[in-house]
Amino acid sequence: IARIHGGMNYKQRQAEVDRFRTPVSEGGARFMICTDAAAEGINLQFCWIMANFDVPWNPARLEQRMGRIHRYGQKHDPVQIVNLVAPKTREGLVLNTLLTKLQSVRQSLGNDKVFDSIGRIFEGVSLKSYMERAILDGAETVAGELEGKLTPEQVEALAASERRLYGDGGDVKRQLPRLREDLSREAYRRLMPGYVARYLEHAAPQIGLTIEGDFADSFSLMPTKKKAGISIFPIIETYPSDFRHRLKVVRPEAGEHAIWIHPGEAVFEAFRKETLRVLGPAARQGAVFVDPAAERPYLFHVAVVNVIRSADPAFGEYTTDDVLECRLVGAMQQEGREIVLCPVEQLLLLRPVQDVIPASAQRLAHHAGRLTDHAKAFLIERIARDIAASRRESLLTDLVDREQNILRGFAFQESELAEARQRQTEKARAGNSLAQKTLAEVKSQQRSLAERRAAAIAALRREPELITPGQVTFVAHALVVPSQSKEDRERYDADVEKIAMEWARAYEEQQGAEVIDVHTPELARRAGLTDNPGFDLLARYPQGDPRGERAIEVKGRAGRGDIEVTDNEWARAANLQAGYWLYVVYDCATKALRPNRVRNPFARLLARAKGSLLISPSQIMQEGEQG
Repeated sequence: IARIHGGMNYKQRQAEVDRFRTPVSEGGARFMICTDAAAEGINLQFCWIMANFDVPWNPARLEQRMGRIHRYGQKHDPVQIVNLVAPKTREGLVLNTLLTKLQSVRQSLGNDKVFDSIGRIFEGVSLKSYMERAILDGAETVAGELEGKLTPEQVEALAASERRLYGDGGDVKRQLPRLREDLSREAYRRLMPGYVARYLEHAAPQIGLTIEGDFADSFSLMPTKKKAGISIFPIIETYPSDFRHRLKVVRPEAGEHAIWIHPGEAVFEAFRKETLRVLGPAARQGAVFVDPAAERPYLFHVAVVNVIRSADPAFGEYTTDDVLECRLVGAMQQEGREIVLCPVEQLLLLRPVQDVIPASAQRLAHHAGRLTDHAKAFLIERIARDIAASRRESLLTDLVDREQNILRGFAFQESELAEARQRQTEKARAGNSLAQKTLAEVKSQQRSLAERRAAAIAALRREPELITPGQVTFVAHALVVPSQSKEDRERYDADVEKIAMEWARAYEEQQGAEVIDVHTPELARRAGLTDNPGFDLLARYPQGDPRGERAIEVKGRAGRGDIEVTDNEWARAANLQAGYWLYVVYDCATKALRPNRVRNPFARLLARAKGSLLISPSQIMQEGEQG
């Protein structure tokens, strides 16, 4: 049996909801017992039977209770709500009349609107008053009044009034197209599962672990040397035994016995901390990489930028420095040019250096310490100060409203204390010794109320002044040089890529798609994506077209050479699977272009590959569709 009561915090309540949602066969709960603490903020639409053992006298509270299971997302029909009343008592007769009337209105309307209208129809009217009148005037008289209080016409009139005020569906309906658009964009922005798989694959050998199995299905972690994974395996052992050797980067199906490895999950976080412990010093020391698309060498910095609320001992809630916001940022620094903010995933476009480092890059390396100091000052000025200023402005903008909320809260507390004082005074006069002690406590709280109210307002006004830029902590540095390889220059020839892009765009538009170019950071940001989304074109077919959306990576070759797929493209292909296409256009230096299109290249070409890889023309032509 799962339980929720007022003594539980939010996390404890959510844990009980999760236990109730879990099937009994997997250790979950069959029943849930709640106080009114579960009447708000808890979603239980996965169940469809509710029994009210004590029907609340406040109609709005009854509506809130029903709303826990009778809400959007409820797939079961019918939803059954059982209300236990004693119909032969005065209270029971009034409640039974109300509940019977609700059911008859529901049947008359043919829908459940009545259950969403109880609180508003009885707004300003307490059932408590009906109960009290039932004693004085007779339950039958009060029950008769309730009969006329709730009718199908009233429910329909209320719905019509709300449509006039808020429109058909209100703001939510108007926002749905934008929300769908945002959801679509989020699918292209998310990290999992491709990036998580790539991270595990690259990092595991560095911390003495090997991966056994397949990322497409399930895998396990095994040590390759003594004491490897000593901080990771105890976390895995906390899961049931049949879960421990079935790790997945894709979310398991309901009832599947596996551990879902993702940011925030305990095993992933232990793995991340161990990787940072082992590799962190080397990352901060720096390394040399090649950027095949670069024309000049540059330094690339990855840093964590903090904004803090500084301590002020004069206020109890501000006794320590508190981090309000952290951002992981990248910065590109070229000799003689301004520093440029850059997405961290820029690292996924690089590969280890194989050539001799050019003299211009050696100069950058020689002055790396001084340049890093410049980068730190830049990040404080451009990132930390901007975030701090934005947070201060937000607090100051809402200050009046937040002050009013505090004053209302103290006014409510003042009213409650006055009522409590009156009750305890009456009990104390009647000789109740316990009431005398309680009365003294109430008086003490009343005396301190004004002081506490002033302190709360003062703390609220002080907070914006305490928000300042925090520290900049560098996580990694890279010296990045252009490629000296002739093959790389051919693969990244701008003219060749332009020809391939033009063909791909024309093909998709001819097929009836709206095509969005996202092949540069600026274009990707304009489309609501990350700077390096892992593909060049986003093709959207009309609503209802089974082709839906396509994320298209375009590769062009002057002749018939290999094409390269970067880590970033590999991970995005792993995420999107059948929604990802690889378009390769050969012979771009001639008028006889030879285009090939491969759907789901991850499954067909990339799944077994490690690192950025080269794919031959024969592989492309074997798996792709020509033209």
